[in-house]
Amino acid sequence: MVSGWILKIILFLIVVRILWRFVRAVLEGAGVVRGPEKPSVKLVRDPVCGVFVVPSQALTARSGAVTSYFCSEKCRKAWESR
Repeated sequence: MVSGWILKIILFLIVVRILWRFVRAVLEGAGVVRGPEKPSVKLVRDPVCGVFVVPSQALTARSGAVTSYFCSEKCRKAWESR
């Protein structure tokens, strides 16, 4: 008998949790509630192939005061040989 009540309580809590997450997602989508802030990373475009890369992880080449970012050594060499 006791195990039946425990299972009903657990099932009830699971259903409440699912409904709460659904309502919260709908409210976030409607713009009523804001979700947690996530830090964003600025991406830059590789001038040769057009792939977006994270500047801190990209290969670089300078031309005067301009720094260009590349996804691979192949793209950097292609840009330098132009």
